[in-house]
Amino acid sequence: MIVMSALLATGGARAADVSKVPQISETKEQRDERMQWFRDAKFGMFIHWGPCSIGKVEIGWGRKANRPWDISGIQTPRTDDPVYDNYYKQFNPTQYNAEEWVRFAKESGMKYMVLVAKHHDGFAQFATKVSDYNIMNSPYARDIVKAYADACHKQGMKLGLYYSTRDWYHPDYLVGDNEKYDTFYRAQVKELLANYGTVDVMWFDHVGGRDWGKWKFDELFSMMYQLQPKLIVNNRAAAFIGPGTPQDQKAATPELAKMVRGDYHTPEGHIGAMDIASDWESCIHVGRQWAYGGEDGFKGPDDCIRMLASCTTGGGNLLLNFGPRPDGTFAEGEAKVARAMGEWLRKYGAAIYGTRGGPYRNGSWGGTCHKDNKLYLLVNEWPAEGLAFDPLPNKVLAARTLTGVPCTFKQSAGEWSVQLARKDMDTPVTVIEVTLDKPLEAGRIIGELRTPQDYRGEFGAILSADAKLEISSSLWRGKPENHARLFTGERQGVAFHTLKEKNPWAKVDLGAVKTVHAVMIENLPNDVARRTEGLILSISEDGLTWQEVWRAKTWEAIWTVPLTHLDAGAQVPGRQGRFIKVETINDTPRELLLQRITALGPK
Repeated sequence: MIVMSALLATGGARAADVSKVPQISETKEQRDERMQWFRDAKFGMFIHWGPCSIGKVEIGWGRKANRPWDISGIQTPRTDDPVYDNYYKQFNPTQYNAEEWVRFAKESGMKYMVLVAKHHDGFAQFATKVSDYNIMNSPYARDIVKAYADACHKQGMKLGLYYSTRDWYHPDYLVGDNEKYDTFYRAQVKELLANYGTVDVMWFDHVGGRDWGKWKFDELFSMMYQLQPKLIVNNRAAAFIGPGTPQDQKAATPELAKMVRGDYHTPEGHIGAMDIASDWESCIHVGRQWAYGGEDGFKGPDDCIRMLASCTTGGGNLLLNFGPRPDGTFAEGEAKVARAMGEWLRKYGAAIYGTRGGPYRNGSWGGTCHKDNKLYLLVNEWPAEGLAFDPLPNKVLAARTLTGVPCTFKQSAGEWSVQLARKDMDTPVTVIEVTLDKPLEAGRIIGELRTPQDYRGEFGAILSADAKLEISSSLWRGKPENHARLFTGERQGVAFHTLKEKNPWAKVDLGAVKTVHAVMIENLPNDVARRTEGLILSISEDGLTWQEVWRAKTWEAIWTVPLTHLDAGAQVPGRQGRFIKVETINDTPRELLLQRITALGPK
């Protein structure tokens, strides 16, 4: 049952004073000062946990009931899930030890933590006064957020709190003018920011419906910054609000739109595209889902280390998610990842903490970052020819691995290069420290790796730059700006993402029949949870008759598929085709999603 104190009701319709809200009022220098610890931290721990862990179901999304005013913007009646909604009556995490959690995060190299205080399921992990659906009415009957906050403060850990504005449990969520729910959720946010000491990050997660008039975000932000002047806020306080159709009402003022964008954006489930001009943070779960789902299905330590390296060189942070067991302990698969990352960071942390992404564009080979007069190369794949880059504006004085092995380097007006013996390369990432005569300028891209990485020399030119795409369905309702990335432009997450189907597919039209020597298919690098497997590649001249030419045996970040045909008893390069199809065939529905497809051959 939800209850509301009359003392927490809003007063009047007058707009709140947002003159001290930093997203609107601060200078660049003030913003840089407020954001510095976040930019330096690079690595944080996300924790999705609650009564849902008892059933090993996903938090929020595992609730089998209607989701009023979700992404569709259509109001449906609120319904109950008699199983999920009552897990809290069994929730008694007697092994929860916030002090050990924070100590564990610090030993794993994390500099900040973000704990779910309330998810879409409406259950509060804190002693809220405005709802009975909270941890104090569970068998545990102790404030989880308070113990966590006290432990963070005691051990010097930056403290973040996740709060879902979306709420599928609350009976007033987006009903009518939404006044009751808007007042309720701002009251809960106030409790979190007023009752637990310094809060460093407020991590919001989405809003249903598409009517700006149903929310008082000006009052929300004004209140937050009165209570926590140095607070950092992510970009989801108003995510999914419209207007999206002519029927939607009211739009945001430019001031309001700027304010609710917050301080950083949040790619979810994948590594964000390289962006050294904006602050960002990829949130990715270690296990098969955000909340506890059992004792298997975890990413490997090497994958997670490469994710951290990719986020760092790309200019962002990694918020790696853990889902503790119902008793408050971590599964061994998660603990193994955390321990390995801590060990790696104790050895290579100089190339992560306090650095800034760039100055070279990152790619499948790895990327670069810099700090003071040091340039760091974080290398996933080392070409046999060595690494050759566009020229540096600074003089290279020395190059060595962080384990102390000297590297051979050359520098000229046209380029600079570095070479390392294979026996001295590390797994999963080789880290090279380059000493320069002076610091590099932050926020500037000066070039890219010159060493060939795309097999053009072996297979020919790109044939697909002007290709067209047809897909079986789209999670994004056919956004062309996403699909265009399949062939050109910067890689930014996935280029397309189908719905769950038994046979999802994508067809590429080259515009005319061409000789195709190879097809490169780029998956989501280091992303086990959303990776595409079981892929089938077919080719056709007319789009009606297809010939299967390849099936994926194992998952790879990039599949390179040479195409040949039989000529005079020998397999020779090339196959004629205008259409290329990639698909999966499954017993149960699943998505198909890819980052890029490149057809190569003679022009």
